[in-house]
Amino acid sequence: MLMLPFAGALLAPALVRVMKHNAGWLLAAIPLVVFLHFAGMLDAISKSSPISDGFDWAPSLGLRFSWFLDGLSLTFALLISGIGTLIVIYAGGYLKGHPHQGRFFSFILLFMGAMLGLVASDSFLMLFVYWELTSITSFLLIGFDHSREASRRAALQALLVTGVGGLSLLAGLLVIAQATGVNELSSLLGSGDALRNSPLYLAALVLVLGGAFTKSAQFPFHFWLPNAMEAPTPVSAYLHSATMVKAGVYLLMRLNPVMGDTAAWETILPLFGGATLAVGTLLAVRQTDLKLMLAYTTVASLGLLIMLTGVGSDTAIQAAALYLIAHSMFKGALFMVAGLIDHETGTRDTTGLRGLRKAMPITFVAAMLAALSMGGLPLFFGFLAKEEIYVALGPPQGWQAALLIVAVCGNALMFAIGFAVALRPFVGAAAKTPKSAHEGSMSLWLGPLLLGVAGLAAALVSPVTHQFFSSPTASAIAGSPVDVTISTILHIGVPLLLSGLTVVLGIAAYVRLDSLRGAMAAVLKAIGWGPDQGFDQVLRGLLRLATGLTRVIHNGRLDIYMTVTFIAVAASLLLPMVLFDELPLMPSVPDLRFYEWGVLAIAVIGIAAVVLARSRLTAIVSLGIQGFAVALLYMLFGAPDLSFTQFMVETLSVVILALVMTRLRLVPTDRRPHAQKLVDMAIAAACGVAFALLLLKVTQLPFDDRLSQFFNTYAKTIAHGRNVVNVIIVDFRGLDTLGEIAVVMVTGLAILALIRIRSKKAEVHTPVKEEA
Repeated sequence: MLMLPFAGALLAPALVRVMKHNAGWLLAAIPLVVFLHFAGMLDAISKSSPISDGFDWAPSLGLRFSWFLDGLSLTFALLISGIGTLIVIYAGGYLKGHPHQGRFFSFILLFMGAMLGLVASDSFLMLFVYWELTSITSFLLIGFDHSREASRRAALQALLVTGVGGLSLLAGLLVIAQATGVNELSSLLGSGDALRNSPLYLAALVLVLGGAFTKSAQFPFHFWLPNAMEAPTPVSAYLHSATMVKAGVYLLMRLNPVMGDTAAWETILPLFGGATLAVGTLLAVRQTDLKLMLAYTTVASLGLLIMLTGVGSDTAIQAAALYLIAHSMFKGALFMVAGLIDHETGTRDTTGLRGLRKAMPITFVAAMLAALSMGGLPLFFGFLAKEEIYVALGPPQGWQAALLIVAVCGNALMFAIGFAVALRPFVGAAAKTPKSAHEGSMSLWLGPLLLGVAGLAAALVSPVTHQFFSSPTASAIAGSPVDVTISTILHIGVPLLLSGLTVVLGIAAYVRLDSLRGAMAAVLKAIGWGPDQGFDQVLRGLLRLATGLTRVIHNGRLDIYMTVTFIAVAASLLLPMVLFDELPLMPSVPDLRFYEWGVLAIAVIGIAAVVLARSRLTAIVSLGIQGFAVALLYMLFGAPDLSFTQFMVETLSVVILALVMTRLRLVPTDRRPHAQKLVDMAIAAACGVAFALLLLKVTQLPFDDRLSQFFNTYAKTIAHGRNVVNVIIVDFRGLDTLGEIAVVMVTGLAILALIRIRSKKAEVHTPVKEEA
């Protein structure tokens, strides 16, 4: 079932060519089937019966392709597939007539499949693969309008920020595996305090937070998310409601049972979450673009979820579970409303939108339903979440009072922004817009209307919602059974008073929104620098550094390249032996026969010939003496086939090099200064000594003949060959041999190209005699 969206992605382009924009209705059946499949698991999961399965991928390495479903992952899967169904339908109408609509459907289905795989993953490897796949597919979606520079920049920024975070997560997962000895989430959740008690806990926490904070746009990594609004609105609605930006939230909620309840966890998460909540709401006030206003409130909401997860009490976990569900519904609806307004009026600027209620009545109803839930007003699911938030943070004690103040102020500003998006464009006298305002097609208003109604229905039947969604989700986050019981019935007390205060402050902020916007603009202008600008500065710095290093390292001089390479080889061989006291014992003089001494003498004479040669050509020919000496040793020690191969290779090498030397017209003699020759001699001697010491050390270790026995045993039975050396080269190392042949072929082609270039230059510079 997890592979179904990927299959749909392959089908989408062909289907769009046949059905045009109506293909959205048919393609929506794919996430709908996934939704119904997961919905069938609600009863089992609600009874605390997680579902896990998988199959071995690389058993010898302990790698499995496995999945794990409990209340948390099932809720995410239902949100992803359910909202995804509405998004696909919405995209069919929103991108009607777009020449690349088929490609868009492919990307959005790939994105859906990646996110479903992420929340269902059990093995660490599977989790990381899907984690990175969400970054890649979001890059394709954000940069969908690739002809615009702003889209390309936003896509690259999102990919780089979340990609670096992905590497941090990979390192964190490896540290967790090292600390606990497990590489599956289900096993990790059953390991108790093993991770918390490990000395590697803090390192694992920091690395995991690096992945989660970048993915879920926590301050100071929040800047990429509003810039991602360059994507088409269906992407924005899906990205912000149920998919990628909540991946980091999902990860921290998933790991709360084994990483939570520590001083570091309960300090870092509330601190960064609270800061993100404050920054997101304040920056939202500054905006006039509908999508940007909603984008910054998403940043704020993600901060609120991280903050609640960090607080970690049972009520805070319940509040996080409730707000996770409520936010997905009202934010998805409001983003689709913003896109619908833009699609039918030609603008998203709130300063030029008024009086749309009569022209777009269904859109107005959908917008108000979503805004009432976002504002946390009674009878809506957002109200339940907000009440539980204030229960979790009160009565204030110590620095938790600061968190409560941030939560009240943040919720008040989100109240104001929610109604600024859902109410202000629809009331008052109608304003002139670039396009004549009218209601959109059913594919455009169906999604926001259903999500708005769902936010109301989920609260009205809250016992059922809690039984199948809220309680299983909270239990999975807490790591123990949690029963969510809050209902729409008003309970007199401090939480209700704080909720009323939030509404009063929200109304005041809504009325004075223009003044607040001007004040915030002045503050931002005074500050000047921001993380988004810092991202550009970091990129420019990296480019300058890369350019400078390239000029030093890749300066076009082959002699420098070779010098650096041989220095690195000598250092990599000698330093470990010296540092770890692994220098070999000096061997005794071997008992060789006279002809064996003769072969060694030939090799020494060959070395002297190379060193003393006055021309390059003589030196190249003299190099062959070394290869012939080695071939003779092979023959003396009973390896005639290997000896014959060595003779052939050396002969061909000398011939080819000699031909190249004669064709390229290089300087015939070595004109290096004596100082340079001494340096090169020292480097060459270091390499020779290093290899000699390494070989001596290897020969002094006990010989492990398991590989030799393997080849001797299976050369004939598997590869059907009697010559073990040939079988190794052709069969057991066939791919390696193919690679070596390819290298030789490429080298030959490069030599041929150099010769032809030299020949053409010679023809150009040769004067042509004129006929008399």
